[in-house]
Amino acid sequence: MPKPARPVVFAGVAAFGFCRHPRFWGPKEYEGNTLKSHTADKLEAMMDATFGTKEEREKEITPVMKPIKYWLTDMDGVLVHETKAIPGAAEFLQALRDKGREYLVLTNNSVFTPRDLSARLEASGLEVPEERIWTSALATASFLKTQSPKSSAYVVGEAGLTTALYQAGYVMTSTNPEYVVLGETRSYSFDQIATAVQLISKGAKFIATNPDKTGPTKDGPIPATGAVAAMITAATGKNPYFIGKPNPVMFRTGLNKIGAHSEETAMIGDRMETDMLAGVESGLHTFLVLTGSTHREHITDFSYRPNEVVDSIADIIARV
Repeated sequence: MPKPARPVVFAGVAAFGFCRHPRFWGPKEYEGNTLKSHTADKLEAMMDATFGTKEEREKEITPVMKPIKYWLTDMDGVLVHETKAIPGAAEFLQALRDKGREYLVLTNNSVFTPRDLSARLEASGLEVPEERIWTSALATASFLKTQSPKSSAYVVGEAGLTTALYQAGYVMTSTNPEYVVLGETRSYSFDQIATAVQLISKGAKFIATNPDKTGPTKDGPIPATGAVAAMITAATGKNPYFIGKPNPVMFRTGLNKIGAHSEETAMIGDRMETDMLAGVESGLHTFLVLTGSTHREHITDFSYRPNEVVDSIADIIARV
C-alpha cells in the first residue's frame, strides 16, 4: 500500500500566521489586516536580539574605505584644456607635494614623451616632473616587456611610443616582427597602414596604445588611434589588444610604478567610458570631474557609477 503523504508545512505562511496571532502581539495590537505602527518596535527588537542592532548590521555590509594615500589623475579635461590650466589644478598638485603623496598623471596620449608632456604642462603653469607622467606608450612598452622581452615590433607612431619601446629593449623593424604596435600620430601614412595590414595578415600580433576614436584640437575632434585601428581591423579581420584606458593594465602598471595599492588609491578623470570604467574595474576610488567630456546628465547612461562626482579638481583639494 502506498504510504500516506506527509503534511507539508509552509514555514513562511506559518511564521506569518504566528506573527499575526494575538498571543504574540497581545490581544489588541492588530486590527483586521493592519498592524498598529508600534508593533514595528517589537519587530526591530526581535531583529536586534537575533541579528544585532541596525548599526551593527549596516557596519557588516558597508565597505570601509581606507584613507586615500595614492592618486592617479587624467591630464586633458582634468588638469588642462589644450594649453590652459583648469582652475584648481595647480593647487591640487601643490597639495600632493605638500602632503608627500605618491601620484601619477595618466594620459592615453602616445605621441609625446613624458619630458615633452612635462614641458607642455609647465607652459600651462603646472609643475609635473616627467617621472610623474604615465602614458599609454609607457604602459604598452611595460606590458610587451613582460610578455616577450627583447622582441621586435613594427611601429606606427611617434617619439612617445618609439622611445618607450626602445627603452624596453625592443627592435623596431618591418621584417617579420612579432608585433605591430599602433599608436597616435599627427600624420598617419597610408604606406605605414598598408604595411601594418600586410604584417598582421602574415601573423604579427596586433597591439594598439589606446582605443580613443577621436582626439581634441582647438578646431574640433580629429581621428585618433581607435579610428585607425578600426580601419586595420576591417582590412585584416584582426582586433587589436588595447593597452591604454580603459584597460586596467594601464592602471596596474602605473600602480606598480609608484608602489600603490588599489584599495588606497583614487582616480580622477573626465571620461566615463575610459577613466571611470578603468577605475571601477581596478578597484579604485573614482572621482568624475565635469570639466571635460562627460556632462552630469549623461552619467546615468552607463551601467556603472563613479564614487563621487564633482564640478572640478578644485573640489578635491581638501581630500588630499
